[in-house]
Amino acid sequence: MKKNSVISLIYSLLALASLLLLWAVAYFAVGNEYLMPSFWDTAAEAARLLSEAFFWRAFGLTLLRTLISFLVSAALGILLAVLASLSRGLRAFLAPVVSVLRTVPTMAVILLIVLWTNRTVAPAIVTLLVLLPAVYAAALAAIDEVGKEYGDLAAAFRVPRSRKIFKMYLPLVAPELLAQGGPLLSMGLKITVSGEVLSLTMRSLGYLMQQAQVNYPNIPRLFALTIVVILLGFLLEGLGALARKCIVRWRR
Repeated sequence: MKKNSVISLIYSLLALASLLLLWAVAYFAVGNEYLMPSFWDTAAEAARLLSEAFFWRAFGLTLLRTLISFLVSAALGILLAVLASLSRGLRAFLAPVVSVLRTVPTMAVILLIVLWTNRTVAPAIVTLLVLLPAVYAAALAAIDEVGKEYGDLAAAFRVPRSRKIFKMYLPLVAPELLAQGGPLLSMGLKITVSGEVLSLTMRSLGYLMQQAQVNYPNIPRLFALTIVVILLGFLLEGLGALARKCIVRWRR
């Protein structure tokens, strides 16, 4: 197991080195710092960002919007999936609604939500609407799989519906949902930042990126902010994987 971990780490480091090499090649090929900044200029700008109080406020609020959207979408998605597993009518009713939420353009949703609400909450609402179908589908698929394996047994012993939900469905599908939690959190962060850029949400990473690109072009700053978002996405995925491991070990 440790050998596999070391090999995975080596491959990850090789991938990172390849990306840095590609960045260096692109920098010298473009030959224009306004279009493609160097790694060192970006690193220097990142250091300046980390020393700014406004950046940390923006970072915290963007993270907060992402977490709130994820938690609300997870709660609603799991609740609807449980109810849909118990009612064919509700499942049929929700099917087209989920399909619409999946296919509607995210940018169009952002623009409409900005008109209907305000720039502070719009990114969080958009993220919730995008994550909800994914959580619902994952939870419903996991519940259906549990039902195939244990449904007949539960029916034979006449297990009450409430007991099936809280003692069978939710505990058994938790690891699968947590496995999807990290990627969904990372996707939610991307959507939140995109919403902040389009809606010009003050005190947000998206707003800082928009300002770096439009008002006073500062491409190293834009690259630095992009790297911050990428690293935060990796961190959220890692926390999701860690939570899944903890749940699996606790169940054992």
